[in-house]
Amino acid sequence: MMNEHNSFKEKLSEFYMECVILCGGKGARLKELTEEIPKSLIKIGDKPILLHLIERYSNYGFKSFILCVGYKGEMIKKYFEEHPQEDLDIQIIDTGNISEETGEFVLKAERLKKIKNYLKGDTFFVSYGDDLADVDLEELLKFHKKNGKIGTITAVHPNNPYGILGLKGDLIEKFIEKPPMIEWVNGGYMVLHKKIFDYIKKGQELENEVFRKLVIDKELCAFKHSGFWKSMNTFKDVKELNELWRKGNAKL
Repeated sequence: MMNEHNSFKEKLSEFYMECVILCGGKGARLKELTEEIPKSLIKIGDKPILLHLIERYSNYGFKSFILCVGYKGEMIKKYFEEHPQEDLDIQIIDTGNISEETGEFVLKAERLKKIKNYLKGDTFFVSYGDDLADVDLEELLKFHKKNGKIGTITAVHPNNPYGILGLKGDLIEKFIEKPPMIEWVNGGYMVLHKKIFDYIKKGQELENEVFRKLVIDKELCAFKHSGFWKSMNTFKDVKELNELWRKGNAKL
């Protein structure tokens, strides 16, 4: 397996590909922490969640990163000034906090469009700054190239946040504690072609509007991932991720 992984790293020298990380949001549901620091600097174990994400890509040989910062973005810049990452090209781009057009927080699609001119390759990764997973990035990229669509999204089965009742008629036969959902959901870890920018219009949200247009045009595929995936949206998620990390079960 290690030899195959090294072989993939060698192939990467044949083309250039950036990893774009959307880490500009406020993280309102984590306000007990994000009043002081940006969400992406919240620590999981001994390092910020953002660095875990960067290391996931760099372990596959990807070396070029564009961080789309906004809320408390100067703290992210300072972090990497104090903790330089050897052999990695990390560009930190201020994509805004409050939109001048809407007066609301800058949308993800707007952040993405603001880094268009920083992209050197035609194809690039995009990740949210708060999802951790053991996605096989080599297989994800192969899948994207094989299908030849504008976008590929990693689809995951997260655990249901509620316990499920197993019923037979009106009789409860069993309790099922937070089982995996049957439905697939957007797990981030996306691969996009620059043609995505033709679909982004002012004031439109990435998932609810831009991706919907790609779906209509049959230009969006799902890479199914059944391994580890965990999003960090609440203080409870932070505690769970740190517990998984402590036990060595956060397979990153």
